[in-house]
Amino acid sequence: MGLFELILLSVGLAMDAFAVSICKGLAAGKITKKEYLLCGVWFGGFQGLMPFIGYLVGSNFEKLISMIAPWLAFAILSFIGGNMIREALGDDEEAAPGFDVKTMFMMAVATSIDALAVGITFVAVPVEVLKAGHLINVIFAVIVIGVITCIISMIGVKIGSIFGDRYKSGSEIMGGTILIFIGFRSLITYLDKSQTLSDGDTIFGMLIPLIGTLLGSAVIYAKKNRMADDLRAVLVGGSSGIMLSIAVWGMIEPAIDGLNKENINGIIPVTICFLLGVVIQLILDKAVPHTHVYSEITEGPKSGLDPAIKVMLTEVIHHIPEGIALGAIYAAHFMQTEWVSKSVALVLAVAIAFQNIPEAIYVALPIREKGSKAGKAFFMGVVSGVPTPLLGVITVVIVVLYPALLPFIMALAGGALIYTTIEEIPQIAAGKDNDKGALAFVAGFAIVMLMIFLKLG
Repeated sequence: MGLFELILLSVGLAMDAFAVSICKGLAAGKITKKEYLLCGVWFGGFQGLMPFIGYLVGSNFEKLISMIAPWLAFAILSFIGGNMIREALGDDEEAAPGFDVKTMFMMAVATSIDALAVGITFVAVPVEVLKAGHLINVIFAVIVIGVITCIISMIGVKIGSIFGDRYKSGSEIMGGTILIFIGFRSLITYLDKSQTLSDGDTIFGMLIPLIGTLLGSAVIYAKKNRMADDLRAVLVGGSSGIMLSIAVWGMIEPAIDGLNKENINGIIPVTICFLLGVVIQLILDKAVPHTHVYSEITEGPKSGLDPAIKVMLTEVIHHIPEGIALGAIYAAHFMQTEWVSKSVALVLAVAIAFQNIPEAIYVALPIREKGSKAGKAFFMGVVSGVPTPLLGVITVVIVVLYPALLPFIMALAGGALIYTTIEEIPQIAAGKDNDKGALAFVAGFAIVMLMIFLKLG
């Protein structure tokens, strides 16, 4: 576990304390500087202490843990993250208003108990930040966790005293999502004999699109009214242009070049894989029950699923080819493939993140409009974007293990992206003149094309 992952882990663990700190600020009203610091020290101190205790206990069983280490890390972190999400979607618990020792001790233990299990994972997934012994690295890790939790808790009290607890569920969901992703990454890293996922650029690239999804989902905390048709047309048009540009210039064109460099007539296999990608996406479209919320069109088999889940599944289907495309291009980046520009991986990750913002809005905002709680709407928006990093990680591993598949997977992803994009374009019009949506489409396509062919790297 490197510094970047450690910071992510710290932020994820701190979200529980952050959520409770918001409630503390709400209950206490006006907060003094002493109370800010008191809350931060209590939560930060215990959040750092618990994983250290867990590590000491886990060290005594190192041989046993090492046999099942990656699976244990995945199970523990997934359980912690899932529990945080479950609690966020449940009824809110009131926080005690006092800052006395008894009250703060009970709350500090309650918010940090999950970190006890995380400490055991330090045996399974060693911390490697400092050029020192394992124990020194663990001590450094728990200090980082404690300090970050202290700062975030102090910020949480301030937010609670001003805005109340409306961000509580969202912060817990975000923290839970981060923990689940880290657990999944630990398992895949163990299974990945090529050590691709030890590369910091790769794992960071997988997270960039998820940031866009989080930002888009968070819009429901600031906006509760129905989105204007003109704004929606612009957002759909822009994101469609980005998607099509990624498919053409980021996937299909370099796939043809790559095969041509191998003295293979690239257009024939690329066309076959392109059509295969379309077929796969079409099968998903027909096999998964989902609802295009603004057009009120429901596709797939009849199902008794919650309407909110059907709305979320629409974007899940759309994010599947994005994840494959992202994974393929980062695998090319990792392998230093000559026919793929060095800068294109970051460009595509950022482009996908930007177009994920409106796609998350299309999930979270309609669900919120229909009366669901903000936490549920935020959660659905976040989950809709999870396939991108997950499939990205899996695709990276597959391509690095079997490099010859790269151009074919890129062509397949390009076909799936184009099918998904074209399917959504008719919804841009919203039953009236579509000039704004069309212009936004052109702008999104042109911007990503420019970014790719500038070849800054």
